[in-house]
Formats: sequence, C-alpha cells, structure tokens
Amino acid sequence: MANATGTLTVAAIKSATAGKWFDGGGLFLDVRPNGARYWRLKYRHAGRERLLAFGVYPEVSLAEARARRDSARATMREGRDPSAERKADKVRAVLSSANTFEAVAREWVDKQRASLAAITLTKAEWQLGFAFPHIGQLPIAEVTAPAILALLKPLEKRGTHETAARVKQRISQVMRFAVATGRATGDPTRDLRGALSPFNAKPRAALTRPDDVATLLRAIDGYTGQPVTLAALQLAPLLFVRPGNLRAMEWAELDLKSGEWRIPAGKMKMRDEHTVPLAPQAVAILTALRALTGKGRYCFPSLRTSDRPMSENTVNAGLRRLGFDKDTMTGHGFRAMASTRLNEMGWAPDVIERQLAHAQRNKVRAAYNRAQYMAERRKMMTSWADYLDQLKDGNRKVVPIKRKA
Repeated sequence: MANATGTLTVAAIKSATAGKWFDGGGLFLDVRPNGARYWRLKYRHAGRERLLAFGVYPEVSLAEARARRDSARATMREGRDPSAERKADKVRAVLSSANTFEAVAREWVDKQRASLAAITLTKAEWQLGFAFPHIGQLPIAEVTAPAILALLKPLEKRGTHETAARVKQRISQVMRFAVATGRATGDPTRDLRGALSPFNAKPRAALTRPDDVATLLRAIDGYTGQPVTLAALQLAPLLFVRPGNLRAMEWAELDLKSGEWRIPAGKMKMRDEHTVPLAPQAVAILTALRALTGKGRYCFPSLRTSDRPMSENTVNAGLRRLGFDKDTMTGHGFRAMASTRLNEMGWAPDVIERQLAHAQRNKVRAAYNRAQYMAERRKMMTSWADYLDQLKDGNRKVVPIKRKA
C-alpha cells in the first residue's frame, strides 16, 4: 500500500514494507515482497504515462535518487523525454565502445589477413600495441595529433626512431580506414609532419665482397651447433629467400626429384606463390636433413616442439656464434649478398628480382615474367651455387657466371 505524498527519510526507507513509497515530484521507492528496493520516477510525456528506473537502494542513496529526479524533470521542462534520451545515451555508449581506436585497429588488422603475410601482420599488431595504452580506449573520431605525438615521443627519446616511425605509419593506416568507413573525418598523423626526428632506414647488414663471402661460407661449414641450424645456415646463401620463409619451409612444399620448392601464396609477403629452383647442392643438404626432420611437418622444427618452425632468431644467433655481429651480417643479408653479386656478374636484373620475389607492379607483366624467366632462373641458381663452392674452396680464378638474359 502506498503512503501519502510526502518526503521519505532513510529510517522510513529501511522500515518500508512491500508497496510504493512516494517522495514527491513523481519519485517513489518500489519495495518488493523479497525486500528489494527500486527507485522509479513516474511522469507523463506527450500525453502518456512513463516510468524511469534510477537504480536500487542502497546503491543509489535517497539524495542521489532526488538529484536524478531533478535532472529528469529539468529535461522534461525543455520538452524532451528523459527515458528516450537515456536509451540514446546507451546506444551512443555502445557505438563508442565499438569505435574506439583499439576496436577499429583490430578490425583493420582482420581485414588485412587476406592480403598480408603472417609475419607482417604480427609486426603490425606489435606496432599498434604501443598505441593501445595511450589512445586505445578513445573514440577514434576523438584521436588527435597531440595525443599521437605524446605516445611517439617516448619511443623517439629511447632512440628507437624506426619503431616510432613505423607506429605512426600503422596509426595512419587505421585512421584512413576509419575515414573510409565513416567513423572519423581525417587522419591526424598528417599534422605530425616534421614533429619527429627524420628517420632513414638502415640497410640490413650484409657481406658482399667475394673474399668476405668466402670467409663466411667457410665459417658456416665449420659450425658445431645443432645440425638442423647448420643446414639452415648452409641453405641461406644458396636460396637467399626471406628468413621467415626459410624457417617455415615444409617437406610437403619440396620436390627434391625435380629440384623445386614451391612456397604457397599465403606464406609470401606479396601473397603470390613463389617457386625456388633447387641447385644440386641445395638438394644434397635437404636430403641429409630429411633423415633428421623428415617425419615432421617442418624442415626446421623448433627444438621445443615439432608443431612449430624454428625461432626467427635461430639463424642470426648462429651467425653471432660464428663471430659475425649484427652490424656485419644478418639472416636477411643473404638476399643483399646474392643480389649484389649476381647483378655485378651480369645476370639480368628482372631475373634476379623475380628470384628475390620482389613485387612486380604491372600484374600482366608479372604473370608473363613468372613463366618467361623460370628457365633462366634455374640456370642462375645452379651457377650461383657453383660460384659459392668455388669461393669457399679458395679458387681465386673464379669463372664469371655472366649470362645474357
């Protein structure tokens, strides 16, 4: 049973039995038979009676319930419906949480899965991870240039200029995606031009002089660590593929009889299947390796589990063990080594670029080149392997392997 209209007290609320207990101005306490106490506001809008929930006592105190009532009545005096406005606020909150920078960034990453290699996606997620603690929960439309600069400056101050530049680039890609999908009006990273110290990417360390290459090859053959790592070090100069592709090589991708390694499109940086002709020297190394790892999926499995390939640091760690520091030679440096030497020896640049799996901007020409250059690439890879053997054996009168492609 409801009491007469009046002002509630804390004591009255605590002793109230089941029923509706009014406080005035439409505010009342709805006491249930189980003792639960709910604050409600009874009001009329556009000729219809409505109810607005204010929460549960004692979580919402008497004073707070009255403040909410007064705020709702002020809204009503302006001709607006407080219940409809609360629903709109909830919708805006849901949309805002779905459109935070982090939510949109993760959506952008998912969109890239079909076009980027797994290692590139992993790097993108790592780079965006620097932004999430600072701007991740901001509605993406409210991300500003000063907010982005505030998260980049500490990276720059630590001397990691390349990381700062890459993080800024990833943020820009997310912002452009937000603009395209109608969730932002511009890319604030454009206003940061000149705000960071200039950054020039350093080329990866590589040995390219014949005498230095010979020293490296002899050092590799003298490697006394894990035999699987030795095989990877021996194949790296012969195949000069990206380090991520080498370590993820699978036995199912190899045809040792035909001397071919077909890398699926999903593993390639440019999402295009790539064929690597295998010289007899490479086939011999892989044949010996098959006795060690041929029963598993990967040619170079992790030491911890055969379900994953070796760590991306394994080849670099092997080079360090041989005495070649990061400023002298890296796993990626075998590509620069081969590119430099093969160009100097006269092989056609298009043949070398195709073997390096560099992108061809003209898609029609790319398809043509793939077939056109395969025979020449086979010759080049065999000659390259023979040339490396001559260097390693100390033959100072190496026969040039120039070809007219």
